[in-house]
Amino acid sequence: MTHAPPPSADTQLSFLSRVQRLFNEGDFTATYKCAMLIALADLAVELGKDDGDELSLTVRQIAERFVQLYWRQATPYGIGRPGAEPAVLSQNLGTQAAVVAEIADFRATCGVMSPQAARSHPKYGALVSSVGATVSAQPLARLQNFGGITDKFLYERSAKGAIRLKPGVAFCLRRFHSLIQQLARTRWIGHVKANTRNHGVLGDVDDLEDFLFATPRQSLLLLGAGLRKIDGAKCFYCGDVLAACDVDHFMPFSLYSRDLAHNFVLAHAKCNRSKSDSLAARPHLENWLERLLRHKDNISELGQKVGIVVDSAVCHQVAGWGYSSAKAGGGHAWVHERQYELIDDGYTGLLGAGRTSSEI
Repeated sequence: MTHAPPPSADTQLSFLSRVQRLFNEGDFTATYKCAMLIALADLAVELGKDDGDELSLTVRQIAERFVQLYWRQATPYGIGRPGAEPAVLSQNLGTQAAVVAEIADFRATCGVMSPQAARSHPKYGALVSSVGATVSAQPLARLQNFGGITDKFLYERSAKGAIRLKPGVAFCLRRFHSLIQQLARTRWIGHVKANTRNHGVLGDVDDLEDFLFATPRQSLLLLGAGLRKIDGAKCFYCGDVLAACDVDHFMPFSLYSRDLAHNFVLAHAKCNRSKSDSLAARPHLENWLERLLRHKDNISELGQKVGIVVDSAVCHQVAGWGYSSAKAGGGHAWVHERQYELIDDGYTGLLGAGRTSSEI
């Protein structure tokens, strides 16, 4: 099967220019457009390839990402904060965003505590269908309206319940994933802060970004305790015995900010700080891939228990994308404190060395 070549440098620059115009000139009356861009970028990483081919996505796939993105935001903010007025943050300049209201109602009536657990509830399909109808009617229909025109540079509506990312778009979403995520999250936070109905809830805060986008601390504590039972009380990177430890994103959170259970490892605080936002060197990557195979089921069970998304195949896909992008840019990987090595074909060879999704 032949594939379209990656877009030229000029085409990539044109794509970035239009994304910038979308943020500068688009009408953001709610946070839906930010969520749409985050969802499209994540799905391009997980399902796309580094070529210029089109990529078909279903509205259901996008709707499920909306459920995950808005899940925590459908709960009151400010609980336990002195002087706060706990309430669900407004995500719309008018009435509360329909997606938030639908998730809040689902959580209240079904008693489900995480989007991962929600997937097995009998009413989950109805929730996703309802969210999908909102997504289809609003951000999907309006995202590409900016500057007084409709510029369909990202996607076309295809069959009922689906869209088709245009040639080269999946490549650009993958290549500029971190930038698009940062732009979308910054705009999202700004929208929530600027909404006058949120002022009494927010007060003088500095943890809004964590509340909107990060996994709750309690879930990470439970995850860390579970990983100790699976991996033993040792640092994933240096192998020394752990007393206190950090729960670290193997694929850096700054590179790919969707939390996946199989991406977490235990590390000494010193190793975690030293690695920081770097990709890990080949010995660590080899250990991580072997761990995906050896402990896939145990980590899946733990992720289900603590409410963190479980998908080891997507973890593998994200790693392939991350190391491939770094290799193309002449990137280096962290070996240990103050030592790095060039990311070469050996890394991408590891990630494509006969492992299939069913094996991971």
